[in-house]
Amino acid sequence: MKITEIDFYLCHYPLPAPFMPSWIPGFPQHNNSCLITVVKTDEGIEGYSAMVGFLDESRGLVGMMRPFLVGRDPTRIENIVQVIRSAHYLGYKAFFMEVAMWDILGKKAGLPIYKLLGGGDGRIKAYASSGEIQEPKKRVEYIKEIQKMGFRAAKLRIRSMEFEKDIAVVEAVRNAVGDDFDIMVDANQGWPIHLGLVEWPRWDLKRAMRTAAVLEDLDVRWIEEPLFKHDYDGMAALRASTTIPIAGGEFNTDLYEFRDLIGGGCLDIVQPDVTLAGGILMGKKIAGMAEAANLQFSPHTWTNGLGFAANLQLMGSVHICPYCEFPFEPPGWVPEARDFMLKEPFTVGKDGYITVPDKPGLGVELDMEKILAHGEKL
Repeated sequence: MKITEIDFYLCHYPLPAPFMPSWIPGFPQHNNSCLITVVKTDEGIEGYSAMVGFLDESRGLVGMMRPFLVGRDPTRIENIVQVIRSAHYLGYKAFFMEVAMWDILGKKAGLPIYKLLGGGDGRIKAYASSGEIQEPKKRVEYIKEIQKMGFRAAKLRIRSMEFEKDIAVVEAVRNAVGDDFDIMVDANQGWPIHLGLVEWPRWDLKRAMRTAAVLEDLDVRWIEEPLFKHDYDGMAALRASTTIPIAGGEFNTDLYEFRDLIGGGCLDIVQPDVTLAGGILMGKKIAGMAEAANLQFSPHTWTNGLGFAANLQLMGSVHICPYCEFPFEPPGWVPEARDFMLKEPFTVGKDGYITVPDKPGLGVELDMEKILAHGEKL
């Protein structure tokens, strides 16, 4: 089998309402912007993937990847990874394209990716992942809404300038839900973006320790990204100081950074994103490293519907994944907008679990009508 053509679509799908992501303070998001990739082969099988879309970077990436991948065998994924890794050294974040090769391989084999990788039971407990900083009252309203949907766990963003505001949100939610509900918190300190639009906190080890000490009494399931993604010594010291598990890794890349995170005793829950960290094959290797260190594994999924599908397939292939992250922040970030490129958006069952698609490959179909209506072919 050979890759004959690669189509790229830079899409900007309008959100139903402005979304204010915690990780880009003060910068409202009006679109779900993504670069969708369709890899075509001489056997008529197509593979899909997508990354978060940045205009200039997307155009440069397209020019780099087409000549290096067309003509190659997409089922030789180790070989493809080396090509994409080389592009990464040159500054192009193209690891997401590896996912399309797994989609092709799964369709060729007639199996979903998670079964090609070993196969789990196909169902994972989901948690609703909020994306904005909200006042306690509004966040409690959100929790009540997701409980009706079936969720029994949620992740809250704690990125206020004042320590007390962070605690107040978690405290209000814990009081509202009682003990039979898991609460995770995310400080978004792993890859700080500062556009100078509003004040934002940069946590040091002391603030992280102070926060963890108080949150222990609120039975927090984990603290995510409490320090910069390369502050291995700081994360190890924080982890040793608290009973709350430490999670992170969403913007770390390749095996070497995860080797240092795991070997350095930095994390309890390892959270690569296959579209960012090196692809599905790399994600499986990282999961193996986590398992060998007796850690848990719960990939990051805050990208788009195709990115969610890829990480979900990886989660379904391991037995150390306690939760699947389900990005949900209405009215702006909802499944219909997140998954606009798919014919069927992902949903969570009333039991709080999500089912891994059992169709070949990623198990999803593209909605080309929406892609063409909101995208530019590059």
